[in-house]
Amino acid sequence: MTRRLVAIPMAPWERDGIKAALVKAKLPADDLGDARVLVWRFETIEGTPVGFGGLEIFGRDALLRSLVTLPPLRQVGMGAAMVAMLETEARALKCHAIYLLTASGTDFFARLGYATCARSDVPQAVRSSRQFAELCPASAVAMVKRLG
Repeated sequence: MTRRLVAIPMAPWERDGIKAALVKAKLPADDLGDARVLVWRFETIEGTPVGFGGLEIFGRDALLRSLVTLPPLRQVGMGAAMVAMLETEARALKCHAIYLLTASGTDFFARLGYATCARSDVPQAVRSSRQFAELCPASAVAMVKRLG
């Protein structure tokens, strides 16, 4: 059973801890100091650390990034709960679509309603992000979810 989560926004100068978790999970972390990257720390309502996730906003489009569930809490629904909270944040920021790149999470994100798409179908502003243009491997799969 998934516990309720709390999302705590992290300022760029608070993000050293997330870098270690992302590197350990083999995810890009080089641009976390960029103020354009919005990052949240997720905890249970009891205060147990769960993981991290982020969004980069490009007008009405968002790039979901830096999603990592801490090892003791993997495979119990916490990742899906974090994605749901990030989708809520994207809606609050008036986004109509969330894009992402993944090297290994295609099935996970498909279960959450994301569909694969051609990289060329991703809006140019999103494709121009460091995450998309430099940090993720060319083999990473692009996915999208339209927000209703």
